[in-house]
Amino acid sequence: MESISVNTAKRQELVDITSRVQHLVSQKEFKSGLLTIYCPHTTAAMTINEGADPSVARDILASLEKLVPWKGDYRHAEGNSDSHIKTSLTGPSVQVIVEEGRLMLGTWQKIFFAEFDGPRPRKVWLKWIAG
Repeated sequence: MESISVNTAKRQELVDITSRVQHLVSQKEFKSGLLTIYCPHTTAAMTINEGADPSVARDILASLEKLVPWKGDYRHAEGNSDSHIKTSLTGPSVQVIVEEGRLMLGTWQKIFFAEFDGPRPRKVWLKWIAG
């Protein structure tokens, strides 16, 4: 297993970690298989989506905020209930096929760390299954 650190700068943001993941993959001995990218935090998540136009990330965050507003009728005492719900909607992990040392992403796809309760230092875990 590998780990990368992500330091977020805002309460909510999508951080493109694709190049960092690709760098780790290119250093591995195995060249093909399946990579799981996992977020071990209850108020952050992982997603794959378009990375060419930053408006897409903004639209995702704005839409999640409309669905699950920061201030709502929540009982959780820490004031971050919306973050837990957004994380549940988005999910803790993504999987990517790796072929000949390359992430098999679509033309516009990027891997994003989704922060919903920042800013703070975070970890992302990566686990390879050779194939």
